[in-house]
Order: sequence, then C-alpha cells, then structure tokens
Amino acid sequence: MPRESKASPLLSLPGAVAAEAPDEGVAAHYGDLFREQRALAGGSGFVDLSHRGVITVTGPDRLSWLHLLLTQHVSALPPGQATEALVLSAHGHIEHALSLVDDGETTWAHVEPGTQDALIAYLESMKFFYRVEVADRTDDYAVVYLPAGSIAEAPEGVQARETAHGRDLFLPRATLETFAAAHGPAAGVLAYEALRVEAHRPRLGLETDHRTIPHELGLIGVAVHLQKGCYRGQETVARVHNLGKPPRRLVFLHLDGSEVSLPPHGAPVRLASDGPEGRQLGFVTTSARHHELGPIALALVKRNVAVDAPLLVGEKTAASQEVVVEP
Repeated sequence: MPRESKASPLLSLPGAVAAEAPDEGVAAHYGDLFREQRALAGGSGFVDLSHRGVITVTGPDRLSWLHLLLTQHVSALPPGQATEALVLSAHGHIEHALSLVDDGETTWAHVEPGTQDALIAYLESMKFFYRVEVADRTDDYAVVYLPAGSIAEAPEGVQARETAHGRDLFLPRATLETFAAAHGPAAGVLAYEALRVEAHRPRLGLETDHRTIPHELGLIGVAVHLQKGCYRGQETVARVHNLGKPPRRLVFLHLDGSEVSLPPHGAPVRLASDGPEGRQLGFVTTSARHHELGPIALALVKRNVAVDAPLLVGEKTAASQEVVVEP
C-alpha cells in the first residue's frame, strides 16, 4: 500500500480546503479556484506539492546506472537540464514516472505521492556493483511549483527543475512556511490540475492503469527515448512503435457545461449516438473546471474511435474531443 502523505503546514493558510485522493496532504484550493488558476496562468503564485515523493541518487555511476533502468537517455544528462523518465514492466506497461534533474553531483526526482517506497525498492534491487546510493528525501524536501513566467527567484542553494510548464523547487521542508509567506498567493492543486489537463499532460495513476503503455499517452519522445535500449520493457516499446499502433489513445474532452458535477475518474465514455446503454469505448482519467474553457477532461479511448465523433460521458454528459494521440 502507498504510504500516506503528511499534512502540509500550508493547510493552515486562510481559506485552505484539503485535497482528496490522490492529493491528500495539501490544499485543493484556498477559497477561489478560478482566481488561483488565473494567477498561475499569468505567471504568479505557487502550488504546494509537498505531498509528492522525493528521491535522490548519488555516486559516480548514478547517470550511467539510471540510463540502464529508465526509458530516458540520461547517461550524459547535463547539470540543470530537466527531463521525464519512466520505469516499465517487462511487458512495457508503465509502473513509475520520474521528474528528473541532475545538479552535477546528485540526481533529484519527484514522483507521485506514496510511490517512492516501491520505486526505491526496485532501484535498490538493481544496484549490483554500481557505485550509487538511493535515498528517500521526502521527509526533508518539499516540492513547490512556480508557474511559467514567474519572476520569483529560487532561494539560494535550492535545486530547481525548469521546464516549459514552470519550475519545480526541491525546497527544504522546514522552510516551506517561510517561502509561502514571501512568494504568495498560494494556489491549490485543483488549479494546477486544471492547467495540467489543458496542457494534455498525463499523470501516473490517473491517465494510467495496469496495462497502459507509453504510446497511448503520447510519451514517446517526451519520457521515452527511442535511440536507446537496455531497459526493461524496451522490446514492447520498439515493437509497437515500428510495427503497430497502441490499442488506446489519450484524448482531450470539452464537456457540456450545463451539468452540475464533473464526471469522476473512471466514468465510462461512449458514442453519443449509442446512448447510455451503448458499448463503453473508454473512460475519463481526469476532469477539471477551467477558468476559461469550462469543464474539461482527459480520457483514454479505443484507438479506432472516430476523432470527430460526439461522445457521451457517464449517463448524460455530452463531450467533444480534441486529438492528443493520433489514431
């Protein structure tokens, strides 16, 4: 069972409402979801992601060793360059997702809440004679997100991971409240998730299930490097890329805004023409309320669903789709 996240001290900020699974331990919002979204979209504020797991890998062999285990090409990863990587099963199914950066001496990664124990156990089992040390730093470091365009500076000595979507800071956990006081306003994970859905960015445990392969989520070239082998599951990655198509594909959904509630994770997706009794063709992975687009979602559907087909989510929510992964 995944470890439970500790409650963030920022849950004591005015207006804070605790998030539900899988984001227990941090704030869903601080009283004004759309204001928080607009702030992030405009490049201000921050998001407390201190419930995420943090691991480090040190030692002179760390990058060459990780290169053998991960889907990403990291053997010569330059200091400060952010990247994404996966751990796959022997059959090519996604088991772990890592958001990585190396500072020249240590590889830092943050992972989904509660998954660090299983990931570390796997990494420890693969150490053999390599000169590496793997450590769980979740109790010592909190992940904080600064949006793209933010002019906030990372505190001196804090490792940052900069991407097109913003910066992830590996902040000493003891300084989280001081940082929040200096860099507000705080935004909750619901605002962060709405912008993630808008950007079509999949998340482990929501957009994935026990049989998800990277091709279904558009992760080839993003978290999977095709010009390397020597990692578990590589045969499946190469075979599907070279000889076939994945059985499912990620889609972005515009949902009917007249419905009061959002469809939950797992809500069935069908052709609108078939009605609520029709054959299920997929399921909702994440839904959100966006400050400009209204209700939106990501979903996994069968590859052969027509890209222009009107869809039905759950019993009565109409949806239209945008292509994320080509059929």
